[in-house]
Amino acid sequence: MARILSYEKKNTFVHRLSGFTKLLFLILWCFAGAMTFETWILVVMLLIGAGVYYVADIKWKQVSSVFIAIMIFMTLNLVAIFFFAPYQGCEIYDSRTAICHLFGNYYLTKEQLFYEFNVCIKYFTVIPSVFVFLTTTDPSELASSLNGVGVPYSIAYSVEIALRYIPDVQDEYTRIKNAQQARGIEMSAKGSLLKRIKNTSLIIFPLIFSSMEKIEVVSNAMELRGFGKKPKRTWYSKRPLTSIDLYVISFITLFCIATMIITFADGNRFFNPFR
Repeated sequence: MARILSYEKKNTFVHRLSGFTKLLFLILWCFAGAMTFETWILVVMLLIGAGVYYVADIKWKQVSSVFIAIMIFMTLNLVAIFFFAPYQGCEIYDSRTAICHLFGNYYLTKEQLFYEFNVCIKYFTVIPSVFVFLTTTDPSELASSLNGVGVPYSIAYSVEIALRYIPDVQDEYTRIKNAQQARGIEMSAKGSLLKRIKNTSLIIFPLIFSSMEKIEVVSNAMELRGFGKKPKRTWYSKRPLTSIDLYVISFITLFCIATMIITFADGNRFFNPFR
């Protein structure tokens, strides 16, 4: 069974890119997606993100659980936006076109639907890029790339450890879950939802304590080996930036700049089809 959101070595175009290139792409891509509300730009980003996801050859079972969790959160977020700010779209687009009356003071409007549609697209522009970065980036290679462009190696190494421990935390979670089930605590779909949520605390707290213990062991080992004493260090998996990396960096930089220019050209970052 494939691990969730863990690096898997493959020979695709995305895998061959430098870790620094993919990290920079992720940062600028998420920044552009967060700042713009130009619908057609978000649609273009959605298509590009889907294409990159396809090229990276990511297996569905690697991301399915996280994707479903994100979809649940997104649905709750969209519902909360409507109930707590049912006319936010009307204020943004300076118009109000009612479709139907729901209840009380709540009316379904075209402006609100369009606003929440844009919020929904934002999720789908960011999700593929995050999945691609986590599943195609070797943590060691990413750390060496970051250090190669001037990031202190202590910070780069921290990023590497955080990514490298994702599969270890998953394995520890599975072991704790199996141990709790062996003790008769119901964790499967046979139990009620509320009971399973309550029993999840019996996994979370041991997982936290186990992770903290591992952090202490790693910290002591690094301190005993004099980590951080020297201003520089060598890297076994260091990979220099290639011409392909430079092309990708140039593309995402220009794309981000163009997105900001188009978004704020009229002094408003919201595309308004209701004018």
